Amino acid sequence: MATPHISAALGDFAKTVLMPGDPLRAKFIAETFLENAKLVTSVRNVLGYTGLYKGKPVSVMASGMGMPSIGIYSYELYKFYGVENIIRIGSAGSYRQWLKVMDVTIADVAVSESSYARVQGGCADRSIKPSAELNAAIKAKAEELGIECKPSVVHSSDVFYGDPSQGTWQDIAERTGSDCVEMESFALFHNANMLGKRAACLLTISDSFVDHTELSAEDRQNSFTQMMTLALETAIAL
Repeated sequence: MATPHISAALGDFAKTVLMPGDPLRAKFIAETFLENAKLVTSVRNVLGYTGLYKGKPVSVMASGMGMPSIGIYSYELYKFYGVENIIRIGSAGSYRQWLKVMDVTIADVAVSESSYARVQGGCADRSIKPSAELNAAIKAKAEELGIECKPSVVHSSDVFYGDPSQGTWQDIAERTGSDCVEMESFALFHNANMLGKRAACLLTISDSFVDHTELSAEDRQNSFTQMMTLALETAIAL
């Protein structure tokens, strides 16, 4: 089968999909970590692959940027392709001194002022949690591997270039109670909860609002290997 946005056939995806935002990050993961990786979809250059990691099938597919984009792809993977678990592996900007560039963090909750959940499914909640079971599996695997994975409250924003008149980043952090900011996890968690599936969000801090350090675009694409390894090891343990 195919959807308007995914050209894969039924059965082309593994039960667990790792989901970076960037299609080139998906390509990097497939080429670096997976054996016999097969490109199963490339509609609009949103690349998706399935291969073997340590002999077990794992898929990786880009989500694009923003909640409408990950909302489409995660919904179709869950609803039409039998995917059970999606682990978002993305980047985030830190609102806190204790979250440094290159730190790995796991979302314990996503907070948002987005209308995505309300419009999509009538959910008026401003905070949505990931799968407790999947989060626990990731945290256990991180401890086993000796990878520090800091729990955080994640702000899922609809707007990248906010008008300063609407508040500083400090105002946003205080208003939302969040530790870092990205643009996708709230919609992913909503879709998973609505469809009875599991979702989690791992993030690598790519820039800090606090100390003004940041990674280059190339580093964001290629250097998040610790987070990628944690997600892959979790995927094959599920």
